[in-house]
Amino acid sequence: MVTPPSPYPAPSLRRSVVAHLAAALPLLAAAGWMLGRGIDLPSAYPLSVLAAFLPVLWFALTRLGAHQGPGWGHANRVTLLRSGLLALVGGTLPFAHVLDTGQTWTVAVIAITALALDGVDGWLARRQGLSSPYGARFDMEMDTLSILYLCLLLWLSGEVGIWVLLSALLRPLFVVGGMVRPWLNHPLPYRRRRRVVCMVQVAVLALAVTPLLGPPLTGFAVGAALGLLLFSFCADTVWLISHRSDAGGTNNG
Repeated sequence: MVTPPSPYPAPSLRRSVVAHLAAALPLLAAAGWMLGRGIDLPSAYPLSVLAAFLPVLWFALTRLGAHQGPGWGHANRVTLLRSGLLALVGGTLPFAHVLDTGQTWTVAVIAITALALDGVDGWLARRQGLSSPYGARFDMEMDTLSILYLCLLLWLSGEVGIWVLLSALLRPLFVVGGMVRPWLNHPLPYRRRRRVVCMVQVAVLALAVTPLLGPPLTGFAVGAALGLLLFSFCADTVWLISHRSDAGGTNNG
């Protein structure tokens, strides 16, 4: 019989996570300052980066009771590194309408670097036998945050209309739906499709930020990626509907 994870994390685990986050904040502020100086962003950019990092604090510190393993683990450290890169992207949102070509290229490269790290954390967790619902959720929320920041950047820069935010809202809407229909919260079986569609989504959004694409091509590319994401969510919803009377699935992979 497998003992379910405790909803109350060990104090040592919480201290470890807090220590990692406390170390990340000044490093992130310094990175924001150096990047802002390097590509001539406004002086408020480092503060904007820290503000963009605030959701990461919430996701890292909540549901720690679902974590498995003696320590926070290298996989979650990689996810934290990726979240710092995403904060550098999100920090440009207040200045989206004035970013020049060089600045948008830098933002896109940072987003692609974060995308390249996606999957490394999961690989490390599986290799070390430390896969857990906590780590899967932390990784998934960083995927959502990545899509949200890139969608906001495209909308605020005027590249596409407000409809692009649907890409970032699909998962929150799915979560809200689970509050109304609890069977939507049943674990889903592993499907590589989800990971591939998410990576395509982020890659297309990052490409759309660069000068390589411009209206109307930006809208076509982002719309096609959104269509793939809608298909993936619909496929999962259909599976959940057909298994709503079961305990369902194995994990959220």
